[in-house]
Amino acid sequence: MHENMPLDADELMNLDERINTLPPADADWVRRLFQECLRARIHEAELATELIEYRDTPQSNGTVPLREMAQIALDTAEWLRTLWHVGYMGAGNFPAQPRSKFPNIELEDVLKSSLFARIREGKRPLPFPPPTRHGLPWHELLENEDSSYPVQAEILNDPQGGVSRAIIEGCAQWVIREEPRPGQTYLVQHADKGPLFRLEYSPMLSTLCRLPANQCRRILRQERGDIQSYALEWLQDDGSIRLQPLRASTWERAESEAMQWVATNHPGLYGQICFERVG
Repeated sequence: MHENMPLDADELMNLDERINTLPPADADWVRRLFQECLRARIHEAELATELIEYRDTPQSNGTVPLREMAQIALDTAEWLRTLWHVGYMGAGNFPAQPRSKFPNIELEDVLKSSLFARIREGKRPLPFPPPTRHGLPWHELLENEDSSYPVQAEILNDPQGGVSRAIIEGCAQWVIREEPRPGQTYLVQHADKGPLFRLEYSPMLSTLCRLPANQCRRILRQERGDIQSYALEWLQDDGSIRLQPLRASTWERAESEAMQWVATNHPGLYGQICFERVG
């Protein structure tokens, strides 16, 4: 019998029999201690059974399975990491710079945060704050291609009298990329990052339309033996080609990773690039 191994059922029963051979004065307190050990062993087995059932069985009584709790913890960590490094949150807060100290998180921030909801849906957080709509992050605007939205807009002039910025749905970080075309149509971009949009301006109700991608980059699939990998082909400023490895096992994941890489390293081009599959 190994001293570090728990006793099995037969060994426990042997101990019970040996208690009867003890002197009466010792047998009484040893038996009470032995019964307490049995109760602890039975309770331990019951807890283990309940834990397995709780882990593997979908819950219908409002409790959360362990796997779901683990995923929530991971999602929360990703949310807090993004708040810390990127510096934007929901619940009506305007975009903020990355924090020098940990932000105060209230219940309302969790319940109303579109960033947290986005992460819980399995989507990657952007490495920069998205446009806001009346103070709330407007992720949909960056994700839906060929989208068009009725918006309230205002055009701001610079000191020289030219147009410089636009306020769209209460967000004043829209940059005008081109002088207005006939009919007061502007090419705009949010904070020098993300897709380009066409703003069909009207003092009453304007229309904001996302423009399709205007550049294309190739994603290469490479095979070496049984190992398959993906890489993004990227044209650098000096004219050379860089192959950026992508952590992916499918084309879909490769495109997602490529978009995230562009968002992180070339945020001004995010949403303006489509991908061609090669290999």
